[in-house]
Amino acid sequence: MNGSAGPYHHGSLAVQTRVGVRELADHVGRSIGPGIRPVAAAFLELQPMLVIGAADGGRDGRVWSSLLTGRPGFVRATGPHSVSVAGGVPDGDPLSAALAREGTPVGTIALDPRTRRRMRLNGTARPGPHGGLAIDAERVFSNCPKYLQKRELYDPGAGSGSTPVTYGSRLTPAQADLVRAADTFFVATVAPGGAVDASHRGGNPGFVTVASPTALSWPDYPGNAMFLTLGNLAADARAGLLFLDWATGTTLQLTGTARTLFDGGDRTVRFTVDRVAEAEGASPLRWSAPEYSPANPVPPH
Repeated sequence: MNGSAGPYHHGSLAVQTRVGVRELADHVGRSIGPGIRPVAAAFLELQPMLVIGAADGGRDGRVWSSLLTGRPGFVRATGPHSVSVAGGVPDGDPLSAALAREGTPVGTIALDPRTRRRMRLNGTARPGPHGGLAIDAERVFSNCPKYLQKRELYDPGAGSGSTPVTYGSRLTPAQADLVRAADTFFVATVAPGGAVDASHRGGNPGFVTVASPTALSWPDYPGNAMFLTLGNLAADARAGLLFLDWATGTTLQLTGTARTLFDGGDRTVRFTVDRVAEAEGASPLRWSAPEYSPANPVPPH
């Protein structure tokens, strides 16, 4: 599936061994399959948003996470190994060029704050009809609801249309405030061989620390024991983060590199910002204030 025996490559195996969860990871890894089951297909068709991660195809191969939105049904399974996404990424998005090409490796995550459910689907993308995407699925699996905040969706209205994207090389004070206030973000990483994975991180506001305009960090809370994200980072430091202002629809995308620090039983990920992309009101979706997950640790002050 990825050049190793079973669903894990050497990076994930090394982290699992270091943390002492190899047996549990082997058990959980059985949930990773190549096909889209009917229950997963039904879940996808109910979603108004999908996060997609990929490398931008530029000289530096920067990795980004982008937000796709639409009326429920804009993402749908067209077969046990294929998905169509209507609309594609917005104009000016960092991944617009990469997703206009055939065979771009992608990782996606569909997260539903209304039900605290999420599923991940990784594969390759190609342009679809009318500016959309078609994705050939290679790895499909669900995750537990840990660290997911519950939100209600307000009517998205007519949408925001085309929104200018502002680029920079460091966080502005307002962007740093958005990151510090975040209870959720998404992260895309790359496995050996180029496969991409998109995942979610959640916690109470303050769990992401901004040390400087180019340096962030967050604790790696105990999860499903797969260590797909940390395993990828052990092999390839590139990463793309997506922060969303759930009330206004503003998106903040960061690309850079990350490394994991191990301190006894604690793990911290440190991220260095290379580029920043912000689009005010890019998402037409408007969400309620969160009901925080009871699993969230209280971040230190």
